[in-house]
Order: sequence, then C-alpha cells, then structure tokens
Amino acid sequence: MRVDRRITPPAPSGRPSPFLAALLYAATLTALPAHAEGPFTVTSDDLTPGEHVRAANVFDRGDCKGGNHSPQLTWHNPPPGTRGYAVTLFDPDAPGHGWWHWAVAGIPATVTSLPADASASGFLRRIGASEARNDFGIDGYGGPCPPPGKPHRYVITVYALKGDDLRVAQGRPAPMFEHEIGTLTIGTAQLTVNYGQ
Repeated sequence: MRVDRRITPPAPSGRPSPFLAALLYAATLTALPAHAEGPFTVTSDDLTPGEHVRAANVFDRGDCKGGNHSPQLTWHNPPPGTRGYAVTLFDPDAPGHGWWHWAVAGIPATVTSLPADASASGFLRRIGASEARNDFGIDGYGGPCPPPGKPHRYVITVYALKGDDLRVAQGRPAPMFEHEIGTLTIGTAQLTVNYGQ
C-alpha cells in the first residue's frame, strides 16, 4: 500500500490558511465586549410617554393631592461599559432654571428597574443608592405639582455611567448630583410626560 507523504504547502504570504483564519475569527468574536441590542430606552408601568401623570405619582402637599409615589421604571439595552446608573426627574417648564423633582445616583449595574415607590419604600437605600434634595427641599422624590395653567413637561432620564466614583451623598442638592452624573455619563434614555392643574 502506498502512503501519500505530501505536505500541504503553506498559504501564500499575507494570507492565513482557512483553518487559521477560522480560528482567528472565532477568537476575535469571543474577545469582543457584548454590545447592546437596540437603543438604550426606559419604560414605565406607571407612565405613558406624552400622557398625563397619574394621581399616584403627583406631589402630596399644598395644592397637590397625589400619592407622591416615585414611578416604576425599567431600562433596556444599556451601552457597553456601563458600571452603574442614575435617574432624574426634571421639569424644564418651571420658571427660572426649571425644577428638580428627583435625582438618584449610585444604582448598581445589576439593577435595571425600580419598583413603584422606590424612593419612600427604602428600596433605594437597600441597594446603596443616594437621593438628592429636590427643589421642594425634601430628600428623595417629589412628584409633579405645577401652578395652575398650562401643563408642564416632566422628563425622566436614566443615565448609564462608566464608573461609580460619584462624589454625592444623600441630601445634597440635585444640581450637584446632575454635575457629578454628567462627568461619568456614557448614555441616556428618556421618557417625557405631562401634568397640569
């Protein structure tokens, strides 16, 4: 019996053999970081984009008689490299420079949703997050409560952060939270709702 002892010549210079090319391709795929599938978005069981805020989420003092419960939120497809999150609720239509209703920082990367009433229920403290002092002068959530007249917009923003080294603490003013959050933001997702009296 005759044995063929021919050796396959190497591929021409500059081109790897098909086997080596397949091996390199597979290694490259496993080394790439996971990428988000689709855009970074935020949804809510309590709020519908462009619609009015429910009574449960409206402020509970003065002329406003709501439940003052922070809304349920879930975010999807954070960008690669996300190491934590922050959430804000801001009224850009309030006189002056707008009105901060809520600012939360220090949400771990493993948390991608907040239950309804996360602020008052203690959920945020349990996960190690900090809440700013809002423009009502209260630490935590303060729901919509505009003066009578034209409805205001309320913008909820979820920030994907590239780190967790935020110089914020419970009760610091919301603009300070915004500044610190801005230094680490790699992506944002927003949901806008309306409320008027």
